[in-house]
Amino acid sequence: MGVSSWNPLRSRDGRQSKLPLYENLNTPSKERDSNDSYSDSDDDDYSITSSSPGTNNSRVTNASITTATPIMPKRSFMVSGRPRQPIAYRLPNKVIRYLCFGLTSFIILMILTLIRASHNENKALAEGRIDRPPSAPPAWESYPFLTRYYGGIRNLVPFSKNVPEYPRLQGEPRVDKLSYVNGSNWKPDVEERNLPASKEYIKYPQSVFQNAPEQFQECFLDKANKVRVPPIRYYEGRPNGFPEAILGSYELLGLPEDICFERYGRYGPYGFGYSVRSGGLGTGEHGEKEGFEATWEKVPQVDWKGMDWADVQRRCYRSNAARYKEQPPRHAAPHGFYVNEGAAPMKVQARDTLPEESPKSLVKEPGKEKNPAPASEGDSVGKKLPRTAVVIRCWDEYLWKEEDIMNIRSLISELVLASGGRYDVHLLVQVKNDAAHPIWADAATYQRRIEETIPEEFRGLVTFWTETQMLSLYQGIFDLFARGPDLPVHGVYRGLQMAMQHFAYLHPEYDYFWQWEMDIRYIGHYYDLFTKIENWAKEQPRKGLWERNGRFYLPSVHGTWEDFKQMTRVQSEMGTTGADNIWDGLPGADKQSQASGRGDKPIWGPERPKDPKDWFEPEDDPVPETTYEKDKYVWGVGEEAEYITFNPMFDPEGTTWGLADDITGYNTTQGMPPRRAQIITASRMSRRLLMKMHRETAFLKHHAFPEMWPGTVALQHGYKAVFVPHPLYVDREWPPEIFAHTLNNGRNGATGGSRTSVFGQREHNLIGLTWFYNSGFAPNLYRRWLGLKVNNDGGEEFEMTVDESRNGTSVNEMRGGEGRMCLPPVLLHPVKDVDLPVEANPEDTLDIPESDPGA
Repeated sequence: MGVSSWNPLRSRDGRQSKLPLYENLNTPSKERDSNDSYSDSDDDDYSITSSSPGTNNSRVTNASITTATPIMPKRSFMVSGRPRQPIAYRLPNKVIRYLCFGLTSFIILMILTLIRASHNENKALAEGRIDRPPSAPPAWESYPFLTRYYGGIRNLVPFSKNVPEYPRLQGEPRVDKLSYVNGSNWKPDVEERNLPASKEYIKYPQSVFQNAPEQFQECFLDKANKVRVPPIRYYEGRPNGFPEAILGSYELLGLPEDICFERYGRYGPYGFGYSVRSGGLGTGEHGEKEGFEATWEKVPQVDWKGMDWADVQRRCYRSNAARYKEQPPRHAAPHGFYVNEGAAPMKVQARDTLPEESPKSLVKEPGKEKNPAPASEGDSVGKKLPRTAVVIRCWDEYLWKEEDIMNIRSLISELVLASGGRYDVHLLVQVKNDAAHPIWADAATYQRRIEETIPEEFRGLVTFWTETQMLSLYQGIFDLFARGPDLPVHGVYRGLQMAMQHFAYLHPEYDYFWQWEMDIRYIGHYYDLFTKIENWAKEQPRKGLWERNGRFYLPSVHGTWEDFKQMTRVQSEMGTTGADNIWDGLPGADKQSQASGRGDKPIWGPERPKDPKDWFEPEDDPVPETTYEKDKYVWGVGEEAEYITFNPMFDPEGTTWGLADDITGYNTTQGMPPRRAQIITASRMSRRLLMKMHRETAFLKHHAFPEMWPGTVALQHGYKAVFVPHPLYVDREWPPEIFAHTLNNGRNGATGGSRTSVFGQREHNLIGLTWFYNSGFAPNLYRRWLGLKVNNDGGEEFEMTVDESRNGTSVNEMRGGEGRMCLPPVLLHPVKDVDLPVEANPEDTLDIPESDPGA
């Protein structure tokens, strides 16, 4: 078998070999299916590859090679063994894009809607527009009410022999409350009642009139210097079983603790207890009033008709002007040029004559005395006394009642007349609707609004202010709207302090300003209270002062004042375990709180904001005389307090108090500025403090909530601020230790600085005190003291009749018959809308002519 030559010109038929081809019989046939792809398996290659032409296979001829090897290899098609599924309908891409876009938009819209709904609900909750579900009653509601507050003058015992109903020591047996009334002096026969005699307070041995008498010209109510105000009267002792004050101390402040006042001895001199025809208020003429006539046994009743308190105050001051510092000249407002205004006379000198003194030595540089330090009474400048303004806040739509009038009369008489003009009383009245009453546009409208709204005897004391006036004075303040859009920063709620700042600016003749309120009452003598509070605050050292200011003082728990000072120092320096640091040291605890430590850095001098741009006139601020460690409680003793409060000045940082962040104008990127707050704006502020507040608000746009702004400025500028622990009573039988822990439950034993502070969500624990902004006990106690019924308890029948069927275990089970209530000196707030039974005004009665019998 030879190998034939290859001829490329041979026909296609010649390609078919006559010789048999070697084929692999196991190779499956290759068939193409139109729906299958080609197979790429190596087994599907031509089998001829195993017998391809080469030197080792001489039997394969060129013809056979040409015939057996195709030009393109055949590819097999895989035939599926299962039936083919029909393909589902596919939406167009355009429709799918629209569906995806719509679904995404819907999801985003739902997320934004939920976020907005959550924000609106939280805002409504914060503003009180949504009622929260009722919570469990607080624990103090389970404590029984104290009853011996309502004892009377027929059951008085000496203070040294009184066994107080409260507080009781732990483990001490309870006292049978009926034992307090078994010795009552009430008997049917008047001669056997043995009612003790009342005494004049100005002769009380521990009063300021006896301890520190002052020499001044006596002030009278009339121009003829004949009409005096009768002195208020007191009873020695207390009603049997009368509780002790749970907060504050009489002994510490020098206030009288062993006496009490009933309503006629307190308000009888001011028109209570006699008719309108006689010049009185026409109230207090009924009920139990035995012994009330002693009020006028030496000084007759005053006919208060036609009284002008503004004139009385001017005459009193002029009679004693030599005692006080010279009044600075009033600066005329820059309202333009008036040709008829006088000019200061100029001294003409020859050009060659040199003045004896440089003009610069006569003219004080501006800013040098912008905020002069307050002068003490013992200063060497001729020992001239500073004067104080008592500014009572009110509004033009206030409904004046007889009880309000006798309270303001007592305030003016006991502060202005009893001090020889050292105090002046003003009414700072807000005009709520100055659109309807354009008082700034017309002087006649100003005066007419006074006559329409203020009782005649007080009209000369009025200074009007409006919210729009404050807006024009303090422009540019960034409003946080902390209480919603209805309460702007210039409004009476959040901008009340602005009116006091501007008032102080207009009255440079006063060194101090007491901010007072219409709903404050004091059972006692106002001048005695103010003088002793001011003197005590003056003697407080600055060391540890801010730390003590932030705590309630409970003598039954804390011991003496020295014990309290020592406890405060230890707590502040060492720290205490509280809710905010109980987990310190454990894995997962807040690293920031651990880094801060438990102890607090003592406040010594000004506490500046973190951003130096927020410092305002720091060169005028006082600086410590030595270091904190070297001071021996000397710095600050004898220094007048710039700020005096009746509630602790707490740190609002971290508390639940709703207005803790209502402070604006500061750089808060590094945290909130240092600040302090105290509930109830009643306080004494120096002119230096008020002027610093005024200028800082006007020029640096700093401002805070009225209960936080004075304390914050005092803290940042290093001014002396003092919380006065005046006596407070509580209506229920709180365990003293629990009460102390509840009140001082903030950071390191203070009242603030922690979410567990009593100020905020836990303020309900203070409702039972005699001094708080929403106290329920203070108004009830005051009404009962006036002889009115409260919750169907008290009243004339209770005071005069003994009900033997009652067991005396609760307030509504008291037997009565002890006479008029008698309270020790105590501040009460709030007391609003006291309606006393008043006789008809004879001027309002109609004159009915007598009938003519002959007609």
